[in-house]
Amino acid sequence: MFTVRTLATACAWLCAVASAQAASTSATSTSAAPRAEVIHWWTSGGESVAVKQVAQAYRSAGGVWIDTAIAGGDQSRAVTINRIVGGNPPTAAQFNTSKQFLDVIEAGMLNNVDAVARAQNWDQMLPAPIIDVIKVQGHYYAVPLNIHMQTWFWYSKAAFQKAGIAREPASMDEFFAALDKLKAAGIIPLAHGGQSWQETVLFSAILANMGGKELYLKAMRDRDQATLLGPEFRKVLLAFKRLKSYVDAGSPGRNWNDATALVISGRAGFQVMGDWAKGEFTNAGQTAGQHYGCMAGFTASTPYLIQGDVFVFPRTDKAQAVRAQQLLAKVVSQPNLQVNFSKLKGSIPVRTDVDATSLDLCARKGIEIMKDRARQAGVTEVYLTPDQNGAMQDVLTAYWNTSMPVERAQKSIANALKY
Repeated sequence: MFTVRTLATACAWLCAVASAQAASTSATSTSAAPRAEVIHWWTSGGESVAVKQVAQAYRSAGGVWIDTAIAGGDQSRAVTINRIVGGNPPTAAQFNTSKQFLDVIEAGMLNNVDAVARAQNWDQMLPAPIIDVIKVQGHYYAVPLNIHMQTWFWYSKAAFQKAGIAREPASMDEFFAALDKLKAAGIIPLAHGGQSWQETVLFSAILANMGGKELYLKAMRDRDQATLLGPEFRKVLLAFKRLKSYVDAGSPGRNWNDATALVISGRAGFQVMGDWAKGEFTNAGQTAGQHYGCMAGFTASTPYLIQGDVFVFPRTDKAQAVRAQQLLAKVVSQPNLQVNFSKLKGSIPVRTDVDATSLDLCARKGIEIMKDRARQAGVTEVYLTPDQNGAMQDVLTAYWNTSMPVERAQKSIANALKY
């Protein structure tokens, strides 16, 4: 996995390209205005439209936005960390709400955003899983923009109708029955992008829906060996592997948004993916409840696995850069921006004091669920270090793509999460 230690020598040419682009752009900017070079990986159709909302809000507040978009979260984070280590940091960078930037904090490479946190009372306003990763040793080091739920079930209304599926599945058994009907109707039952992080998303969904919050937290947060080696966790692994028989031959290497496009077109019935997928439906002109459906889980007690997007601010003492960082932190924290961004991105605002009436059906479902703190839980990256999460991800991908016995997969995951 990507850490400060392993990335110090990687992606040098990308860093040079990003630096040159930033220098070229900033040379044409007004020197008096706060200039913020922002690295992010919002490059899909829906994401690109959403990030323009942030850029425009920053410009409206008097700043100059310098956009450095790098496709792929891993690659984008690699460039960011190399730029920081190399002494040429961006003004701000996108990360997920996770432990992805813990090494950077521990190395003293980020400015904190305590002033904004105090002004907006984040200690009381933000969900605990988010606070747990952006607040380190009493200081806030990231500004959360939104909340994503990683394990939504998206489905095509047209595919449901063609396959004769009358209602949303309310259990794993009903889910498999619906997949069988889709297959019989000549429709791809499960649109899946065969990339390791997507397999982790799919596995997390099965773990949360079959095991509930108790099993999920014992396995991912507590890394309890008895749980990881127990019969219930084994059942989850078996159900996860069974899903492989419902994906199409074109799955390996497919990007998540290309899998979403299969559902949008009605060629596939289901996709299990974060609510950023909704941005693709929106960008395609589709409406929740009319063209597609969304399920946060099979039951009203399924844990809501939250993550999200944050901006971090590389450490600097330069007055102009600090001013640009503080302005961006304030802009990102505004409720109207969070609503406008979430409309396009597919997420929900992280603030609880927003007017949600203009958000779509799925977003309103998510906001309602978030009111129940008993359902809140973090994604795997909230509880696991990048190394732990990467090791588990490697096992899941090998198990998904090979004939690895379930016993070996179970023992390998338990061992990966032991320390």
